[in-house]
Amino acid sequence: MPPTPLRPRPDRLDPDYYSVVRLPPEVAALASEPDTLGPGSPAKVGILDLAFAVRGGRTELAERYQKSPLQIMRPLYTDPAMPGMAYVCLMATGGGVAQADRYRMDFRCGPGSEVHLTTQAATKVFRMEHDYASQRVHITAEEGSYVEYLPDPVIPFKDARFYQRTEVTVAPGATVVVGDTVTSGRLARGERHDYRVVAADLRLARPDGTLLAVDTLRLEAGGTTVGAGVVGPGVFSGHDHVSSLFVVSDRAPASEIADTLHTALAGYGVLYGVSVLPRECGAWLRLLDDSPVRVAAAHTAAWHAAHRLLTGRPAPATRKP
Repeated sequence: MPPTPLRPRPDRLDPDYYSVVRLPPEVAALASEPDTLGPGSPAKVGILDLAFAVRGGRTELAERYQKSPLQIMRPLYTDPAMPGMAYVCLMATGGGVAQADRYRMDFRCGPGSEVHLTTQAATKVFRMEHDYASQRVHITAEEGSYVEYLPDPVIPFKDARFYQRTEVTVAPGATVVVGDTVTSGRLARGERHDYRVVAADLRLARPDGTLLAVDTLRLEAGGTTVGAGVVGPGVFSGHDHVSSLFVVSDRAPASEIADTLHTALAGYGVLYGVSVLPRECGAWLRLLDDSPVRVAAAHTAAWHAAHRLLTGRPAPATRKP
């Protein structure tokens, strides 16, 4: 297979590069000029642009651009069952996401590459008095690649304003496993649905633009009745944590992937649902519970089951439950 041609180098410090083009109305209405550092100021723009390629029989980091507060350590190879798979930990040098922060992360996974991406810790979204914070995530999985993107939970503080847009491009023959978890707030401090707005969009598509699936989250809890719009059965259903896992792959039939996820969650005591994705491109699940321990255990069990089904090997033991 011929090598992938080099792409033109983007101007990563151009606001058009790291800013969200189309904001949800709930977030756009909050745009304002902060009385602190504004968008584009030093330390307010975090960028990661990583490219992976198979070299010498294993997946190597072929290109890297990072701008604080986002950074990574070198890839690790800790899976004895898949020694060529690169495990990358995404880190933020700040304590969390603050008002007017603009983050963008790009992960370009070349043909046949095997990449696992996770975060160092939960994404804490701080209290905001002006403007909002946003994060763009772009994942490109080329033919034959196997990619897992499993960040730790998002924890919105009181009055947080946050939007995340994740765009995943999956080539035929590639596999992508994408997970996310959102909590209702800093529960130990009594902050339950005290954020202003938490919004997210996930878009799964083929390289030619064919849309596979879209998942939309809109949590607008600010107002006189805290949390009134987010506790219904369509979102949290009265629980404190909501978690999802999307598996796009043609290594196994969509129905078999769905059955595998369903079986993996049995016995964990969480409320969950599993379904086949449109175009029979894979399957997805969503689960709810009040215990972060049960949510993490159930989510990990589902990932392990999908990993074994699609690679034929067990997932490695990690520091996380």
